Amino acid sequence: MKFLDQAKVFIASGAGGNGTISFRREKYIEFGGPDGGDGGKGGDVWAECVHSLNTLIDYRYQQHFKARRGESGAGRDRFGKGGDDVVLKLPVGTQIFEEDNETLIADLTEAGQRVLLAQGGNGGWGNARFKSSTNRAPRRANEGQEAEERWIWLRLKLIADAGLVGLPNAGKSTFLATVTAAKPKIADYPFTTLTPNLGVVKVDEAAFVLADIPGLIEGASEGLGLGDRFLGHVERTNVLLHLVDATQDDVAADYRTIRGELAAYGNGLSEKPELVALSKVDSLTPEARAEKEAEITAITGTKPIMLSSASGEGVTEALRAINVYVANVRQMLIDEAEAKEAEELAIKEDRPAPTEGWRP
Repeated sequence: MKFLDQAKVFIASGAGGNGTISFRREKYIEFGGPDGGDGGKGGDVWAECVHSLNTLIDYRYQQHFKARRGESGAGRDRFGKGGDDVVLKLPVGTQIFEEDNETLIADLTEAGQRVLLAQGGNGGWGNARFKSSTNRAPRRANEGQEAEERWIWLRLKLIADAGLVGLPNAGKSTFLATVTAAKPKIADYPFTTLTPNLGVVKVDEAAFVLADIPGLIEGASEGLGLGDRFLGHVERTNVLLHLVDATQDDVAADYRTIRGELAAYGNGLSEKPELVALSKVDSLTPEARAEKEAEITAITGTKPIMLSSASGEGVTEALRAINVYVANVRQMLIDEAEAKEAEELAIKEDRPAPTEGWRP
């Protein structure tokens, strides 16, 4: 299935059905009176988060979603049928924006979440609603409420615990294939990876999700290469593993290039915790390894992980280092949830007891 992480769609709720003007006219019934029913409510447009999807490809082939309008009322006090709702099924991690692509409407991070995007119009009143002691034969009815319609943007940001960044051919896909069951395309030319790939990593009885992002080049923030559109998929990650190809002449310059693009993209990526690894070190002599390691250490202030997906060197070390950050964030979320639950419980226990014999 082709990967698509952004789509623009048009949504429209259903208009409300019109109320009806009607009078009961039956033989032998002298005072029939008004019996016009109300119109039905128009259908709503909902967004629902589901586990079974991982791309927005369905919204490339259908961009218009319109709910049905409510039916008009009828005589004999019959109400019109309500319009059917429309539900947009979206993968976990989808963000919904207004037409300006900046104003956030909703962020769907858990399966089962539902968000109302456009509310259907209420049905109009029939003339039976307007009957009063002074107006026994009203000849008026309301039209149904108008529908809501607008364009919205759907933007998918994969939910992963850690992300791989680096220049093209830095060994990101090879690393992902080595440590997970994912099968990304691997070749010896730039931009082999055209879309993000996900894999589940297991290390020391722990597990986390790792995302491989297509390679960046200098000027990616200005649209060069594949641009930086896929960097949104690492915004939710807890830590970045920055792979630098150790076989390149100037590893420090390669490192600075990626850091510059992360800073240019913004959204907090340059402030995320980062682990730096020199990849393909099995191809270097001991002297070259020491030289490259010293260059990265000088620019980052810490020693890089010496990594080779082919030989397995440094792979477990890198995974354990990533898992430390992932585990810390998960524990922090658990602590916050427990603190919130304890606070709600304390508020509930402090509530005064109802008076004896009290009934709602």
